[in-house]
Amino acid sequence: MRTFSKATAIALMISLTGAVYTAPTLAKPDPAKIEERKKRKSKVMSERTGKKIIKVFDVFNGTDEVEGDVNEAVRMLKEIKPSDSYDKALVAYYLAQMTYQQEKFSEAVSYAIAASKPDILNFKDQATAMKLVGDLSVQQKKYKQAREAYYAWMDFTGEEDAKVYMQIANTFYETKEYAKIVAPADRAIELGKKEPHKAPYDLKIGAYVELKQYNNAIKTAEAQIKVWPTEYKYWTRLGSFYMTVEDYKKGLAAVKIAERNGALETSNHYKFLSSLYSLNDMPYKAAVALEKAMKAGVVKKDKQTVSTIGAYYHNAKHLNKGASYYIEAAKFDNDSELYRKAGALLLQSEKYKESVTALNKALELGNKKKGRIYTDLADAYLQQEKYKLAYSNIRKAMDYPKTKKFAKSWSQYIKDKAIRKGVKI
Repeated sequence: MRTFSKATAIALMISLTGAVYTAPTLAKPDPAKIEERKKRKSKVMSERTGKKIIKVFDVFNGTDEVEGDVNEAVRMLKEIKPSDSYDKALVAYYLAQMTYQQEKFSEAVSYAIAASKPDILNFKDQATAMKLVGDLSVQQKKYKQAREAYYAWMDFTGEEDAKVYMQIANTFYETKEYAKIVAPADRAIELGKKEPHKAPYDLKIGAYVELKQYNNAIKTAEAQIKVWPTEYKYWTRLGSFYMTVEDYKKGLAAVKIAERNGALETSNHYKFLSSLYSLNDMPYKAAVALEKAMKAGVVKKDKQTVSTIGAYYHNAKHLNKGASYYIEAAKFDNDSELYRKAGALLLQSEKYKESVTALNKALELGNKKKGRIYTDLADAYLQQEKYKLAYSNIRKAMDYPKTKKFAKSWSQYIKDKAIRKGVKI
């Protein structure tokens, strides 16, 4: 008889996120009962049914001249109406596998259940039918049924399978029973140590993230990296977890490993790196990293990016560069506040003419911080010895509560200095 290799080979579709943690029940096989099942005397198919089954497999397997025909074989199987319970189970067993070959999964799972439910097949066939119920139930999105079948299969055979536990963990995700994901994922990891799989680690990490147990997510991510240290995208993810728990030093170290090995691929990756530099009080490196990514075209050159680079340079005391980026960002949509910030930086870096231009642009665009702008304009004009303009602007600053007191005292200073220079105000 033909062996159906596909029957137990449903592809695992494991989600990488979205799980939550708590301990579910694992398989609990009884060794004594398993041994008893293995020694159970195998039943024999009736002669009448057996002859019909032989003809079915002749059609299914075909000959050197004639190709096998699964559709005809299924039709013939369905016409067999055995009265014996064992014959019924065996016909259902073959129908389950053949309808699976036809990709009629709903039919296949029904036949697999019918075959396994009486528990009268020989040990091997019974185990195959039970496992097939699990695999096909997953295919049909009958996740609770799949779990029950998988646990029953493990209890029946005494076997524990890493892939089966991964399937179980994933079914808990699919049914949103997040609290029951981690235990089967842990068992999958334990059973798969010789040939480790990434999926159970990912499921565990997703579980802890959903629970907002980020320290546990970090421990699992660190364990995964020990197994796959050259999967540098995992370093980026680990860095994000460190950032979540405000361990910025470790976060930066992890992401820098990813960067050095070319694992930063997306715009968000580079923005993340620059943010971590900033959070580690390295604003200049933050600016350079984001600027480099933007110039390389990895990060989009938009107002947000340009203004952020400006802010990083501002914080790093690179005032001219900061002002330059503020002005560039302001031009995207005539942002008066960015023009004001640029003007203030240019004033600090003694670029007085450029400062006046930026500050006046901010006023023109209706910036609400007028008192502060008039005060900065007064200073910029004073430094250029334009005393009348300096005095005029400081007098305007007196009209605003937040700058009134300072402007009043400074107006006299400007006036006195103008007189000393022979300028009448």
